[in-house]
Parts: sequence; structure tokens; C-alpha cells
Amino acid sequence: MAHIDLFFSTLSPYAYLAGNRAEEVAAKHGATLTYKPFDILALFPRTGGTPPKDRHISRVEYRAQELVRQAKKLGLPFNLKPAHWPTNGAPSSYAFIAAQNAGGGDLGKLMFAICRAVWAEDKDIAEDAVVRACLEEAGFDPTLADSGLLEGAETYAANLEEAVERGVFGSPFYITDSGQRFWGQDRIDDLDAYLAGEL
Repeated sequence: MAHIDLFFSTLSPYAYLAGNRAEEVAAKHGATLTYKPFDILALFPRTGGTPPKDRHISRVEYRAQELVRQAKKLGLPFNLKPAHWPTNGAPSSYAFIAAQNAGGGDLGKLMFAICRAVWAEDKDIAEDAVVRACLEEAGFDPTLADSGLLEGAETYAANLEEAVERGVFGSPFYITDSGQRFWGQDRIDDLDAYLAGEL
């Protein structure tokens, strides 16, 4: 059985645009999936990246066009300048880690709900009420937003170190158990083809 590690940031617009397509690919191939939320702003300087605010204007302008195009292509509502971005991604990540440990809900739906809150609903995912609503929507106990904070913090930090060690430099980033890496929501079709033995 194949396995996929999904590294992502709850602040990432591309994680939002991924929707639940990676989950659909995993289900199609009988693959298991482990989610690894991490601090992308801490990752960038360690892997040759630049935070969006520090990028050259050419890159900023292209990103703005491309995000809007991709959202339209996927039929997803999208706000290029959300009211609460960037914000503190740690609380939502800790809650996600607690949910993954607790089980009982849909992690793909949770990831999408958190990212959608930022990029389509102008909500602040650093706020407890927002995180609780996302947990509840995905079938988890909303009180997970307040539990396992120390473990969440430790796992969040460990995920960052693992990301650096395994060659992750963006979000979402998919790594198969055979070591194949796929960066971005626009590479999910390639992940699908690889698991099918076509690549």
C-alpha cells in the first residue's frame, strides 16, 4: 500500500486551491495519507525561498495573476487580499495535529475548511472561534482547539525540521513512500499518474 506525506501550511493559498483532490487520489490508489502542518515562513529562509512580502515585484504580480486564474479554473471563491493574512498559523496547526491524533473526523475537509476561512471567508484562523468552527464542520470535537497544545507545538516544530530534511520548500508538498516529491496543487495529477505507474 502506498503512503503519502502531505506537508502544508494553513496559511497557504495553494493548499486551499488543492481542495480535497489529493485525498481523492489517495483513495483511488488505496494509499494512506499523513498530514504534516508546518511553519512555512520559517521554512523559506532555510530552503532558498523568499516570503511573499519580500519578493521582487515581478514575482508578486505573477503570483497575483496566477492565483486568480487557478481559483477560476477550479471554480473556487478566492480573495487575493484576505483581511487576515498573514496571521498566526500556529493555533490552527496545533488544532489540526490534535484532530489527526484524536481521529473521528475528516482531515481533508478540515484542511480545506481552515484554508478556505483565510482565502474565501475573510476569517482569522488565529482566533479560537474560527478554529472551533472548522473542527466542527469536519466532524471533530471543537474542544480539540484547546487540547494537546504542548504536543501540537512540538509536532509543528518537528514537522518543520522534517520538511527541511526531506527537501520540502513550499505548500502543499507531497512525498510518497518511495521518495518521489510533488510540489503544488498543480502537481496532483502527476501524483495520481505516478501512483498509477504511469510516471
